[in-house]
Amino acid sequence: MEQRHLGRTGLRVSRIGLGTLTWGRDTDEHDAADLLKGFWEAGGTLVDTADVYGDGEAEYLLGQLMEGLVPRRDLVISTKAGSVPDPDRRFDGSRGHLLSALDASLARLGTDYVDLWQIHAFDPEAPLEETLQALDIAVSSGRARYAGVSNFCGWQLAKAATWQLAAPGIRTRLASTQMEYSLLQRGVEREVLPAALDLGIGLLPSSPLGRGVLTGKYRHATPADSRGASEQLAPFVAPYLDDAASSIVDAVATAADGLAVTPLQVALAWVRDRPGVAAPIVGARNALQLTAALSVETLSLPDEICRALDDVSAPVHHYPDHDWSTL
Repeated sequence: MEQRHLGRTGLRVSRIGLGTLTWGRDTDEHDAADLLKGFWEAGGTLVDTADVYGDGEAEYLLGQLMEGLVPRRDLVISTKAGSVPDPDRRFDGSRGHLLSALDASLARLGTDYVDLWQIHAFDPEAPLEETLQALDIAVSSGRARYAGVSNFCGWQLAKAATWQLAAPGIRTRLASTQMEYSLLQRGVEREVLPAALDLGIGLLPSSPLGRGVLTGKYRHATPADSRGASEQLAPFVAPYLDDAASSIVDAVATAADGLAVTPLQVALAWVRDRPGVAAPIVGARNALQLTAALSVETLSLPDEICRALDDVSAPVHHYPDHDWSTL
């Protein structure tokens, strides 16, 4: 699998990442082992997790598999901290919480360091410079090799990255930002992606298949074994089952028919090759789904197909995203 630099850093990652959101919950240890081994054998390196996935079980399971299945040195392990199971405070960006969470992640993963450590979300209750200092400490102490953020809007990302570049002392440059990005969700193109491109930050798209909708599986009905039929995950899929999404899914299916490939391959190739994207994170639940995603490696979409998909899925961007004189 092709490797790409993560932003303006020396870290190289596979251009498709393996997500572990369902590990320890919907994906058991046997399926997880098949996923990790298949991903590694295909040349995949970037494995993305978080301390809250499966209440820590995803990290623990990944650690167990690295112990005897796949060499730790062959993987780029990315985890996140900052989300908390508190209805009154969903995120905790305090230095104390973040560093304690990192230590707990390392213990579950069974490793001395993670390759990429990301703040899971912006915490308006914590001073941003305190949150960012946790990244500096993590890297300077050797517990993390690189650092990034996740779910930061445009101004939050720009402020964080600029602080790290301009503040006095030894600061850790932001390597990445992880955000939802697909043909069904192009909101990052308003401000997040331009900021990332300008500041040399690599984008790691989550839900690159539009929460599974872009595979076309929901075009005529909701499969019984899908996330859309799951009591827990149905609300996660529902926003992408409206008429606007249906027209985009139909366009993807038409493009797939014309290229003799699958809608999944078209949708994933589109986001993988967008400017600024380092590696979409694919949350396959089993080896069959992963094999389908990895098959996109040899596919490059023709320019005319990309333009057609851009047009049908184009978000409405007006002032101030565009120069006022053109409106």
